[in-house]
Amino acid sequence: MDALKLIAQDSLKADVSEAIKVGNTIKIWVKIREGERERLQAFEGTVIAIKGSGVSQTFTVRRVSYGVGVERVFPVHSPNVDKIELIRTGKVRRSKLYYLRDRVGKAAKVKQSIG
Repeated sequence: MDALKLIAQDSLKADVSEAIKVGNTIKIWVKIREGERERLQAFEGTVIAIKGSGVSQTFTVRRVSYGVGVERVFPVHSPNVDKIELIRTGKVRRSKLYYLRDRVGKAAKVKQSIG
């Protein structure tokens, strides 16, 4: 079991935990491979959930695109996640924001945290 933990420690990213908090609006740059070419694609949205710990930790990001809600689950320590930018911090009192799925328009916004 200790050997697995040692291998897992090598693949952990150190600087991502500051931006990934529930309620924050973030922009994730993901590496997309199309044939032999590789490009970066941005996905911006609100973090509605964080699950797991260690290497298997994931977070769910939700955004509304052309009137349709789109959710993507990203592994925190994936090599396909190039970088994560913090757009704005949110003020929430829940660890999971699944209730935002039922809301439309301004009601689906998260209040901004000051400081």
